[in-house]
Amino acid sequence: MIRAMSLLDTEPVHWQGGQPSIWVDVQAPTPDEVEQLEHAFALNPLALEDALTHGQWSRFELYPEHIFLVFRTLDQPDACTDDTERVSLFWYPRTDTLLTIRLHDVDYLDKTWHEFEGLSHGSEERLIYTLLSYGTDTFFEFTDALQDRTLSLEEAMFTERRTEDLAQQIFRYQHLIMNVRRLASNAREAIAAFSRHALVTAGNAGQGGAPSAAVQGQAQEIALYFRDVVDNLSRVYESLDSTREVLSNVLNVNLSVQQARVNDVVKTLTVVSAIFLPLTFLAGVWGMNYRFMPELHWRYGYLMAWASFVTVAVALGWYFKRRGWW
Repeated sequence: MIRAMSLLDTEPVHWQGGQPSIWVDVQAPTPDEVEQLEHAFALNPLALEDALTHGQWSRFELYPEHIFLVFRTLDQPDACTDDTERVSLFWYPRTDTLLTIRLHDVDYLDKTWHEFEGLSHGSEERLIYTLLSYGTDTFFEFTDALQDRTLSLEEAMFTERRTEDLAQQIFRYQHLIMNVRRLASNAREAIAAFSRHALVTAGNAGQGGAPSAAVQGQAQEIALYFRDVVDNLSRVYESLDSTREVLSNVLNVNLSVQQARVNDVVKTLTVVSAIFLPLTFLAGVWGMNYRFMPELHWRYGYLMAWASFVTVAVALGWYFKRRGWW
């Protein structure tokens, strides 16, 4: 599917190829559509291959034909998954043309499309910034959802008796954080390189290598917006590091809580064993088969034995309770 929007009046247009100041968006192109794109745009074969290949990470390349950026973000950040979505950007600064290729639906790209439809005019720099900004928001949504999950794990640590699932969840989230950190790091490096090289090219466009002060000022202003995206990705990276440390602390505290519970059980069993130890001794003494044992022929011997058992058990229990051992 191919759709186009004029950046001069930000209205969808019938794309015929070759028009300047236009944004062309392509989703899951067929071989015929790829051939049509190659006929209308100067596409570097390596960049086109990367755009049509699944699994590409965020990366930036400056080709002679165009500026190329692969931006890989999170698909379902609210669900705390590392499923990703990807947009490949081909930018032609000299003709103010932007080509985006995606293999699947990308929600924030469609959101950007509808947002620019309502504007009276736009620019490809502002359009690219909006795309990158909305894509970066998916990482923030993931960190917010992950922090909520972390709080739930902290509460479950003290309320649930079975914590095997809790430890498994912590390890799963830590592995998930490692994957998302790698995504955020690659995206940050790619956009940082994009902001350095793309804006120099934009500032030199249209003036034969000698940009005016107004063009340079506009390029510097756009550079601030792209650096803001880089800073936001750095914040995401730091937030993920902090959350990983929190999860590590939760795991350590969970192990301590479990050890404390085990100690309580061992202490209880030890106290019970200590109480029954003298009772076992008395039972063993009175259970010996000697012929001349006064208690065996005494009328109240059995009653005395039980009274001894109860008195010793109660006394030891009271003593352990008073000392705080039980």
